[in-house]
Amino acid sequence: MSVTYLDAGVLIAALRAEPTVQALAWKLLDDRQRRFASSIFLRLEVLPKPMFHGRIQETTFLQRFFTVMVAHEPPDLSLVAAEALTIATEYGLGACDALHVAAARNCGCDELVTTERTSSPLFRVRSPQVRHLTDC
Repeated sequence: MSVTYLDAGVLIAALRAEPTVQALAWKLLDDRQRRFASSIFLRLEVLPKPMFHGRIQETTFLQRFFTVMVAHEPPDLSLVAAEALTIATEYGLGACDALHVAAARNCGCDELVTTERTSSPLFRVRSPQVRHLTDC
């Protein structure tokens, strides 16, 4: 069973993408051979706006994902933040991407799945393996 860290784009795709991409996101989320990892950084990216705007279905889905489907979260956020700085410098990543990679590493993830363009610096990262949603 693999441990997968999803970036915000995958969760947003499950909720609001065009039907083909949305189906790919749901297929990934429904894969019983995966356990999911997450972090407060991902929650900060996806939860506040639907909550603020009263989008109940989105909020309910996201809260369920974080409480029911997520099996791993990094225990030491200061360690994750320090590692993220190193990762950002090494791979030329922005803050959020570096935090996600560091959190995924800290959780022992096998992969990080994203909707970012494959030309993104995120795809320079080798551990965990970065995969595009369309390649899952």
